[in-house]
Amino acid sequence: MRSGRGGIVVHDVVVVGGGAAGLSAALVLARSCRRVVLIDSGEPRNMAAQTTHGYLTRDGVAPGQLLATGSAEVRRYGAQVLTGRVVDIAAVDGHFSVETEAGAVVVARAVVVATGLRDELPAIPGVREQWGQGVLHCPYCHGYEVRDAPLAVLGGANRAFSVHQASLVRQWSDDVLFFPREIALSDDERRRLSARGVHVVEGEVNRVVVQDGRLHGVELASGQLISRTAVFVGPCFTPRDELLTRLRCAVGDDGWVAVDATGRTSVAGIWAAGNVADSPAQLVHAAAAGSRAAVAVNHYLLELDIQLSLAEY
Repeated sequence: MRSGRGGIVVHDVVVVGGGAAGLSAALVLARSCRRVVLIDSGEPRNMAAQTTHGYLTRDGVAPGQLLATGSAEVRRYGAQVLTGRVVDIAAVDGHFSVETEAGAVVVARAVVVATGLRDELPAIPGVREQWGQGVLHCPYCHGYEVRDAPLAVLGGANRAFSVHQASLVRQWSDDVLFFPREIALSDDERRRLSARGVHVVEGEVNRVVVQDGRLHGVELASGQLISRTAVFVGPCFTPRDELLTRLRCAVGDDGWVAVDATGRTSVAGIWAAGNVADSPAQLVHAAAAGSRAAVAVNHYLLELDIQLSLAEY
C-alpha cells in the first residue's frame, strides 16, 4: 500500500467478488504480502443450494459456511474484506479506481474481477422456487444425492446442454425422463437417448409441482402429473461481466470476455477469474482459477515494482 497523487491510498489489488474464485485470489495475494481489498455483494451463485460437493476436504459443507471460512482465512493474512456492490472500475493515472454502490472508492494497481454469472432458468412455474433444492443443473454437484430416484430433465433454450444433460443424468439413475419442450429432436438424437435408456416425453410442460416445500413431479398441459423426485434443467449462463466490458476488455467469438490461461484480460492490470469467464467452472475449478490469477497478478506487480526501482536507482 502506498500513497498516490493527493495522498490517495493505493492498494496493490482489489478483488471484486467473494466467491470461491475471489477468496482464493485474495488468499494467495495476501499471503504474498500484497495489500489486498476484497469487495463482495454477498450474493453467491450457489446461495440456493443446501450443500456443496466435489470440493476435496469440504464435501457436503453448506455454501455459506465455506465462504465464511474462506473470508476468515483471507482476513487472517491482512486482507480487508468489505461488503458492497461494485458499480464501476475506471483507469485513473495508471491505477484503477473501484467504486461501490454506496459511493466508497478504493484505488489499486491491479484488479481481479470474480463476479460470477447468472443462471437464466426456463420460465416454468416451480422451477425458480425449487432452484438448488428439487431443481438442479449439475449432476456432478448433486447427482449422487438423488441417485436411483425417478428423475426428469427439462429441455430449454440452452439446447446442446439440455440434450447432453439428458444422457448424462442417466448415469445416476435408470429412471430418467426427458421433456424436450421446445427442442425438436433429430432422429439421431432420439436414437441416442433411446439407446441410453432415456424415455422422451412429448407435450408442453405446465409446471413443476411442489407440495409441502418439496418437489412432487412434472405436470403437463394436459393435466397429467408425472411423479419425479428431482428435475434437472439447463440454464442459459450469462456472465456478470458488465465491469469488464465497460473497461473495454476484449470479448471472444463466444460472447465471453477473452482471457488467457491465468485469467488475464486484454486490459493491462485486469484479470477475470471463475464463472465470469468460464461457465462450466465448478466450485473447485473456480478456486483454482482464482489461485492462478493471483500468481499472475503478483508477477505483474513484481515487474511494476522492478521498473519503479530501476527508475529510482
